[in-house]
Amino acid sequence: MRYRVKICGITTPEQAVAAAAAGADAIGLVLHPASRRFVEPAQAALISAALPPFVTTVGLFVDPDASRVEAVLQAVALDCLQFHGQEAPAFCAGFGRPYLKAIAMGEGQDPRPHMDEHPDAQGFLLDSHGAGRSGGSGHRFDWGLVPGALERPWLLAGGLDADSVREALEHLRPYGVDVSSGVESAPGIKDSRRMQAFVGAVRQCEVETNEQD
Repeated sequence: MRYRVKICGITTPEQAVAAAAAGADAIGLVLHPASRRFVEPAQAALISAALPPFVTTVGLFVDPDASRVEAVLQAVALDCLQFHGQEAPAFCAGFGRPYLKAIAMGEGQDPRPHMDEHPDAQGFLLDSHGAGRSGGSGHRFDWGLVPGALERPWLLAGGLDADSVREALEHLRPYGVDVSSGVESAPGIKDSRRMQAFVGAVRQCEVETNEQD
């Protein structure tokens, strides 16, 4: 088993390079203006261009207009879109990119109906945010809300850091994990050592899980 790691809320090319060097599979660029980790499309393009090969670039939106998404795609080479609001399935699938749909687990809901509503989604993000928010709060939701067997690929987010991610992986076995504030020294400022420690904890857990299996 190999867990995928996404580091979200990258705000500079230097942070992106450090995330890739730490072993991240993907980075997230927050394109929602209300977020403390928001980056303008021009800055997002510089960040994307700094990445080495085989690191996926994900653009995060919250209830955007279609014109807003199209404008960003004209400026930034995004590999994947991530929607955190109340976006309809047809809207999410309408931009010619794979997409992830975030599910607001902070509201205590069953994720399965939302997964069924988005048959074209590449995967899902179970996060601790509430509706209309982008995440990155540093709080975790009640992991007991996650059903025991989810057939679609999903990532766990919310309140993860190098210490808590081991517990999460041992109990939930997600497809991957998504971290933001747990590897920061301040909102929007990613710390290279914390990123290395986080990815290292994930990889160590992989080794132990594979030995047990």
